[in-house]
Amino acid sequence: MSKNLISIIGGAGHVGFPLGLAFANKNLYVNLIDLNSRSLKLIKSGKPPFYELGAKKILSKCLADKKIFFSTDLASVKKSKFIIVCIGTPINKRLKPQTKQFFDFFSSLFKHIRKHQIIIIRSSVFPGIVEKISKKFGKINNNISYCPERIVQSKALVELPRLPQIVSGLTKKSVEESSKLFKKICKKILVSNIKEAELIKLFSNSNRYINFAIANQLYLICDKYNVDFKNVRNLMMLGYERNLNLPNSGFSAGPCLLKDTMQLSSFYKGNFSLGLASMRVNESMVDLVIKKIKKIRNFKKKTIGVLGITFKAETDDIRDSLPLNLIKKLKRNKLKVIYTDVYYKDKYCYDFKTLIKKSDIIILGAPHKKYKRVKLPKNKYLIDIWGII
Repeated sequence: MSKNLISIIGGAGHVGFPLGLAFANKNLYVNLIDLNSRSLKLIKSGKPPFYELGAKKILSKCLADKKIFFSTDLASVKKSKFIIVCIGTPINKRLKPQTKQFFDFFSSLFKHIRKHQIIIIRSSVFPGIVEKISKKFGKINNNISYCPERIVQSKALVELPRLPQIVSGLTKKSVEESSKLFKKICKKILVSNIKEAELIKLFSNSNRYINFAIANQLYLICDKYNVDFKNVRNLMMLGYERNLNLPNSGFSAGPCLLKDTMQLSSFYKGNFSLGLASMRVNESMVDLVIKKIKKIRNFKKKTIGVLGITFKAETDDIRDSLPLNLIKKLKRNKLKVIYTDVYYKDKYCYDFKTLIKKSDIIILGAPHKKYKRVKLPKNKYLIDIWGII
C-alpha cells in the first residue's frame, strides 16, 4: 500500500475530480474511482468532463507525470492509504434526505477496507450519519474523518489553496492524518468535532440560500410596486457597508443549496422556518417570469428565447436548474421556447445569434458574463430578473 496513493470515490464528479487534480498536482498518486466510465474515459484522454477553471492544463501535466489512475471498481481502494468519499447525497421528491442510499454505499465500501487506512467523507451529510457509520463499521476501521467541501463550483482549483479546510474525525489518528493530507493543498486547517463539521457544511449552504431569498423577496416587492430593484440595491450599498451583503436577485438553485437547506430542515424536524420560506421565495421566481410573459400582448404567438440554462453563471451544470424548470413549465403551457448557453450544449441548443433573431421575448436564465455585453434589438421584449443586461 503506497503512502502517497489516494483513492477518490466519485472521482469523476464535480467535487472529486478537481480535488484529485489538486492532490496529483502536489506530486501525490491519485486513483479516481467512478461508475461513470464515460467521464473517466474523457479524463484519461486529457479532457475534463465538465467546465472547471484551470483543469485542462493541470490534468495534462498530471497525466504526463503519471500521477492519476482510473477505476470503476471499489476493490481498488485496497491499494490506498487515504480513501476520500465524494458521492452525492440526494433528497427525494418530498425533499427528505436519502440517507439509506448513503449508508448502503458504506456497506459495500467496508468490504474492501483495511485496518490502517484513513476514510475521509467529503460529501454533504445528514447530521449524525458519520456516528452511525462508526457504530456499524468501527470494528473494521474507525479512522473516519469528516472534511466537508465548501468550494464554489467551477472554481475549485482556484479556491482550494485559498480557503481553510474544516477537519474533524472520530480518532486522533484520523484527524492528524487528514490534517497532514489537506495541508498539502489548503491554506489553513481548522479542527472541529464531527457534529460541528456536519452542521458547518449545511449551515454554509443554507446561509447562502437564505441570503439569495432575501434579495429575491425584495425584488418581488419592487416588481409589485413598479420600482427598479437594481437601482434600489445599488443606492442601498453605495457608501453603506452594512448593506454590502445583499446579493443580486435571480434564479437560486443547483445541486447543493436547496438540498442542504432541506437536509437541515429535516434534521430540525421541519422547524427550520427560514429555510422553508426561502425555498418558497426562490422557487417562485420561475412563476414570476411566467406572469411577466403573460402580460405581453399576443404572448401565445411569440417565440421565447432563454439565454443560459445552467443553474448559475460560468458553469455547464444543469442539475436542478431553475431556467430548465422554467422551460418545462412554458412548454406545458404550449408556448414555443428555444434556448442557448455559453457552456452547455446539446442537440436542441441554438447558437446565440440565431436565438436572438428568432425570439420575440428574451429571458435571461443564467447570468453568464458574456450576456452582460448583449445589446438587444428594440423590437425584443427582455425579462431580466438578474438585472445585468
